Amino acid sequence: MTATTSSQTAASGDIHDPTSAAYKKARRKYLKSTRNRPENVDADWTPFRAAEKKYKARFPPPDLSDVLDLAAADPARAEEVTRGKWKGRADAVPCDEIPLRGDGSDGQGRTAYVFPGTPGLVLLPSFVSHVDQRRLVRWALSEQAKHPNETNLDTHYILPPRGLWNQYLKVRKGECEDIEILPRATAQPPTRPDTPDAAQTEPPGPRQLVSNEPASPANYATLLSTPKPPAPPSPSVRPVSTTALVPRLRWANIGWYYHWGTKQYDFTRGPGEISRLVRELCKGIVRSIPWQRVFGEAQSTEGMDWGQSGPDWPDWNDSYEPDAGIVNFYQTKDTLMAHVDRSELSATSPLVSISLGCAAIFLIGGLTRDEPPTPILLRSGDVVIMSGPACRRAYHGVPRILEGTLPPHFEGSDGEEQEAKDWEIYEEYLRNTRVNVNVRQVFPKGFDPTAVVPEHGDRP
Repeated sequence: MTATTSSQTAASGDIHDPTSAAYKKARRKYLKSTRNRPENVDADWTPFRAAEKKYKARFPPPDLSDVLDLAAADPARAEEVTRGKWKGRADAVPCDEIPLRGDGSDGQGRTAYVFPGTPGLVLLPSFVSHVDQRRLVRWALSEQAKHPNETNLDTHYILPPRGLWNQYLKVRKGECEDIEILPRATAQPPTRPDTPDAAQTEPPGPRQLVSNEPASPANYATLLSTPKPPAPPSPSVRPVSTTALVPRLRWANIGWYYHWGTKQYDFTRGPGEISRLVRELCKGIVRSIPWQRVFGEAQSTEGMDWGQSGPDWPDWNDSYEPDAGIVNFYQTKDTLMAHVDRSELSATSPLVSISLGCAAIFLIGGLTRDEPPTPILLRSGDVVIMSGPACRRAYHGVPRILEGTLPPHFEGSDGEEQEAKDWEIYEEYLRNTRVNVNVRQVFPKGFDPTAVVPEHGDRP
């Protein structure tokens, strides 16, 4: 894509410009959707819900002056901020700067930010290098989003053995036809309701909302015994081309398999592999944090429930071992509504979240939706760590992916080799996408899952 084309596209799609087609279209949709809206529709909204609605709104474009945007004060990111139009303020939210530890590659001479109102929340702006950002994007699409790692599409489609994205690359490079991906429901005979297989499948229809009990070593045996049937393929899915299916990719599993129907890990399937690239990066991030500055000196952490063994943060530099997670692929109209992570037995160890591609609004609140959330603008290369009992059990979500915010360092080829020359296909995809690599540790230090017998059965 040439610079001229990029600028023309940005001009026609600038939601902030009242003369643009995007602005006029958003205004028409807004007037149509609010024509019969009852008064005081927001009277019963919780503070978290109100914040979600504010930043999710397509018209008028939300005011981000109350959103923390550390890039707004970083000269090295000025072009990224200016080109993307969306901009918060570097002083919008109270936070304290702390120096990172490390050997130069891990963070020597760099800083992180902690939040007095949310003990355990750590923000590392622009931590991941431009080179590693591209490496992570390639890994996420080409290596992680394929068998044996499950994606959101596997339930409903028979995906190419080499992976959907890799098939798409071949199509775009003219190496093969744009084949149709067949629905899984048409390739397997329907299951009779009176057969044993029927009892091992989730009931058809939309999944029910599940409020899962927080996982812990105390209820691990129960978790092992909880049935986790596979979700049934949708009977209404139709064949679709590879090109049309790529934008529907939403997530790829990392490590231990997560069962969405029960919101629990299915430990019977064994531990999945963690990429060395992601494992070493996340361990390096955790090692770079001076945890004494995060928890040891904060009076606000007094009274926290760290469990029977007490605070475990002094051991994280050595004990942190990422073994599960997810890669999220957000399109610009996608959202992640307020939720709490309750599935890990280790309820305090760091959850490391890496942002790639388009920017997003991240909200993090408290233990209920009644606490007003802190809004943070996350840009590509930023890292968020959620750690400790208060932060790990806090409601959080992503109400908005900010369109037109792909930073300039993703533009152009990343090498002369033939494989590197396909980067323009990745770049095109990223213009409307945020990739989020989200990794955590399931088991606390010293816990041996193989020593636990399920309540009704044998060891996994």
